[in-house]
Amino acid sequence: MKNIQDNFISGIGNTPLIKLRAASEITGCNIYGKAEFMNPGGSVKDRAALALIKDAETKKLISKGGTIVEGTAGNTGIGLCLLGNSLGYKTIIVMNDNQTQEKKDLLRNIGADLRLVPAKPYKDDANFVKVAAKLADELRPSNNNGVVWANQFDNVANAKGHYEGTGQEIWDQTEGKVDGFVCSSGTGGTISGVSNALKEKNKDIKIFLSDPKGSALYNYIKNGELKSEGGSITEGIGSSRVTKNFENAKIDDAYSIDDHEALPILYDLIENEGLSLGTSCGINIAGAIRMGKELGPGKTIVTILCDKSDKYATKMFNKSFLEEKGLPFPNWID
Repeated sequence: MKNIQDNFISGIGNTPLIKLRAASEITGCNIYGKAEFMNPGGSVKDRAALALIKDAETKKLISKGGTIVEGTAGNTGIGLCLLGNSLGYKTIIVMNDNQTQEKKDLLRNIGADLRLVPAKPYKDDANFVKVAAKLADELRPSNNNGVVWANQFDNVANAKGHYEGTGQEIWDQTEGKVDGFVCSSGTGGTISGVSNALKEKNKDIKIFLSDPKGSALYNYIKNGELKSEGGSITEGIGSSRVTKNFENAKIDDAYSIDDHEALPILYDLIENEGLSLGTSCGINIAGAIRMGKELGPGKTIVTILCDKSDKYATKMFNKSFLEEKGLPFPNWID
C-alpha cells in the first residue's frame, strides 16, 4: 500500500516542476514552474503556514485549543486555517477589505474568523499586519493554550521552511543544473529561502526578483531606495518595506513587471497549455522569460506557480473591470 498519508499536512511540498512550453520556446531555455498550486490549501503559502506553526509548536507557544492570529492577503490565512483545523487550533485572520471576494468567501467557508480592515500603509497603526499583532496581544491573557501571531513577514521561520523545502527540491529536481531562479516577493520568505539554498549549492546561480508595479522592492534592489511607481491588480506580492525575511535574500538583480506584460502570459497559458494560474504567476513567468532572454539560450530557469486563477476570477475574467483599468482580457469572455 503506497502513497498513503496520515493526514493532509504531509501532502505539503514536493510539488513537481512543470515545463512552460511557450516561455521556453520564446527564450530557447528550459523554463520550469514549481507547481505550488498543488499544495493541499492550493498555494505556495501552505509551506509558510506549516513552517510558522511548527516554529510556534517547537517554542511551546501553542497547544491544542490555542489560537493563531495572522494578517494576510489570503493564501497564508487559508493555509493556517486548514492546518489549524487539522491540529486543533482556532484561526483569526485579519485581511484588507480590498482583496478578492473569492478569498474572503473561501476563508469564511473553511471556518476562519475573518476580520476585514481598510487597506492602510505599513506605517499606519491600522495596517492589517499591526492590527493582527495587537489582536494577538489582547487575546493572549485569556487563552491558556496559547495565542500566536504568526508574523509571516518578519518571522524568519517562513524563509527557513523554503530553505529546507522548496530550495532543496528545486536543486534535486533539476539535478543541480539550475542556472537561474526568479520570483516575486510578498513576505520575502520564498525568495529568501530558495536563494540561500541554491547559492549555498552553487554561488553562480542567478537569483532575480520579479516585482509588480506599485512595489518598492525593484527600486530597492536597483538603487538601494524604497520607491514605488504605478500599480498592479496582483495581490499578496510587492512591498513598501524590507521585511526580516526579505533582508536575508541573496538577490542578483530585479525586474519591474507591468500587468500589461503579465496578464497575456496567463491567458495564453490557459488557452494553450491548460494551466489556469493566479495573477502573481504572471509576474513570475514574465520575469522568467526576461531572465531567459538575458542569460541566453540553453539555460535552465525555475519560477514559482503560486496558486490558481479561481481566487482572482472577479479580476482576471471581469471584462468591465479590466477595460476600466486599460488592461488586456481573454478573447473568450463577454
